[in-house]
Parts: sequence; structure tokens; C-alpha cells
Amino acid sequence: MIDQGHLLSLLRAQKSGMSLARPFYTSPDIYQHDLDSIWYRDWIFAAAAAELPKPGAYVTLQLGACPLVVVRGADGAIRAFHNVCRHRGQRLCPKPSGTTTKLVCPYHQWTYDTDGKLLWARDMGADFDAAKHGLKQVHCAQTAGMVFVCLAAEAPDFAPMQAAADRYTARHRLDEMKVAHQSRIIENGNWKLVLENNRECYHCAGAHPALCRTFNDDPNLVGSDDSLSSPAGAEHVNRCEAAGLPSRFLISDDQDWRLVRIPFVGAAVSYTMDGKAAAPMIPGMPFANAGSLLFFHYPNTWNHFLSDHVLTFRVLPVSPTETEVTTTWLVHKDAAEGRDYDLTRLTEVWLSTNDEDRRVVEENQKGINSPAYEPGPYSMQQESGVVQFIDWYLRRLAQSVAGPGRIAAE
Repeated sequence: MIDQGHLLSLLRAQKSGMSLARPFYTSPDIYQHDLDSIWYRDWIFAAAAAELPKPGAYVTLQLGACPLVVVRGADGAIRAFHNVCRHRGQRLCPKPSGTTTKLVCPYHQWTYDTDGKLLWARDMGADFDAAKHGLKQVHCAQTAGMVFVCLAAEAPDFAPMQAAADRYTARHRLDEMKVAHQSRIIENGNWKLVLENNRECYHCAGAHPALCRTFNDDPNLVGSDDSLSSPAGAEHVNRCEAAGLPSRFLISDDQDWRLVRIPFVGAAVSYTMDGKAAAPMIPGMPFANAGSLLFFHYPNTWNHFLSDHVLTFRVLPVSPTETEVTTTWLVHKDAAEGRDYDLTRLTEVWLSTNDEDRRVVEENQKGINSPAYEPGPYSMQQESGVVQFIDWYLRRLAQSVAGPGRIAAE
């Protein structure tokens, strides 16, 4: 565990409007404290529900020290478990995803139902009670077609975000979507650098030529509260609201999630090189140029809900200086590749953008690793989103100094 006095001294030395001190991005002790105080306590985006289209479909993820498996049961319910056999601890599902009728340990073939119940364990004796050896379950909930998990013994209230996100995304028909493509990359940078990079577009004009064809990088597009400081942003939101699309900026009381709908550049309707649709319009959307509904949730996801497709992003910490970023492209279930959409056209903008962001984050980490690094000032015009994220992060650390949370299965 991190020395509490050292952490307190770092928190007290942190100046408002300035980037974090080097240990926050490099220290193994602070990285572990991040896991204990945030990642093991909060709701974490695990997968799009569309990744689990039928009973037996599963996805796996590594959340800090905890391998997890999320699976759709025979009853259609989605559940999450520690991906650890109750016999001798073997990982049950080593692959990132798959489909199975039963969860079978590859070591000694202990067999579990998709609801976590132990069904079969060979030669364990007459006194063995299978009911006491089911998989250890973790909290699991859904909103906006996205599956979230929580390792805490007692999960935070999910209902407010669930109600808001379900209302804002209802017309995007997430229950009718399928996976068109998924990419997974490792960025050699601290997880906070990945989030910070996402929370500003100060770098976009210089780093993202393809994205800037359609993404509006005006920092004044939306206000910091319920107001809209850009005429273009206000006009777009009002037009969408009038058509029954909830769009106005909405942020949670503790500022860990937010929703807002923003317009594309000019006449663009999608993230494509020419700005035209990449896939058939989602049934129920009132018009093609509804822009992008942005849904953020700290610490690990940002998402874009468009008229023709949906993009989800999942961030997972790997080490103090490594982060996994998974991007999933969703289209309507009736859209056929090659007939209704071209996969290259659908994915090329964000595949390029992700790789450009990877290079930015990695160079950022290399610079911070230097003893010459010292915190610098943020642009309050261009980087207010980063300031908001850093303030949220520092509040969470300050709240945790009394002691980190515990994992439910401990």
C-alpha cells in the first residue's frame, strides 16, 4: 500500500489548473492505489450487450489483478463472474470472447452453468457440496446497450446514470444492434493520460486530420453546465430536442458521467472521410444529421451514438505505464457487410484516430518519465474537460486516503 503521508503531500502540493506531478503517472504505488480506490470500487464498462447476442456468448477482461468473464445465461440474463475456477484457480475462459453451453475449466474439467452454478466435479467424494463452490459473482448492470461491472462489496447506485443514459440513447435502438468490428490496442502510457487526451481537442487539428473532417473541435460547442455557449451547439441541441432526441448537456452530481449531443462539421452525418453515412440509418432516428451523442463515464469509457452506427470505447489499466483501449463499431442488426456498409469506410477514421492518439499518449508518457518534467498549466479555453477530469480524480484520491475499498470476493 502507498504511504498515506506521501500521497497526502502530493495532493496538498497539487495546484489547480496544472497537470499532475510525475508520480501520478509513473509510481507503481499510486497505480495500485488507483486500482484500490477507483477501479475496484466504481462501475466499469465491460462490453456492449451486442457482444453477447445469444445464450452462452461471453467476453473476458482483466481488471487489475482480477480476470473477469461476462456471459449471457440460458435465461437471457447477462451476469459477470471472477474468471477463476473454484478448484485450484485456473482461468476458465482464456480467450477474449466466445460462445459455450457450459463454462468448463481446462485444467480438471470442473463444469459450471452460465449462471455460475457448479454442475460437475469429478471424484470429489461423498461429502463434497457443489453448492458451496459456484463461481464468485460480481455486480453487473446495463444501460444504453452497455454492460457495466463493479468489484466492490457494495456497488454505487447505478440507477441515476441508467435512467439518464437509457433515455438519451433510446432512439438509437441498442437492443437491435450487432458488432461490425472491434479493435484492441495497447497504449504505452498511464490510464489517466489516455483519459486526459480524450477530454480535450486542443491536439486534434495537429494530430487527427481524418477525424477533423467531421468532428467539431470548437471548445465552446457546449457549456460547462446546462447552458450552451455556442450558437451552433444550441441550434443543434434545440433542433434534436424538438424531434424527441434528448440532447442537452447533463452531468451527474459527482461529475463521473455526462451526456450531450453535438453537431458534426457542416453537412456531415457520420465519422467518414467524406462525411456521408457509413451504414444504413438506424430505424427510429428522426434524421441523419443528428450529430453525435457523447456519453462519458469515468474512469473507463467514452462513446459516440450516431444516426447510422454506434462507437463504444473501453479503457483498462494494464500497468503504471500501459493501458488497453478497445473500440467496438455497432450497426443495425439487419445491415449486411458488403451490401449495406463497407467495413473499411466504417472504421478507417477511428482506426487512424486511435493510432494517432496512441502515439500522442506514448510520447506524453516518455516526456513525463524524464526528471526534467514538471507540471504545466492547462488552457482553460481548450482543456477545461481535462481540468474537470483531474479535479474528479483528485477528489476521489482525497476521499480514499482513509482507506481503500475492498473487492467483493475477498
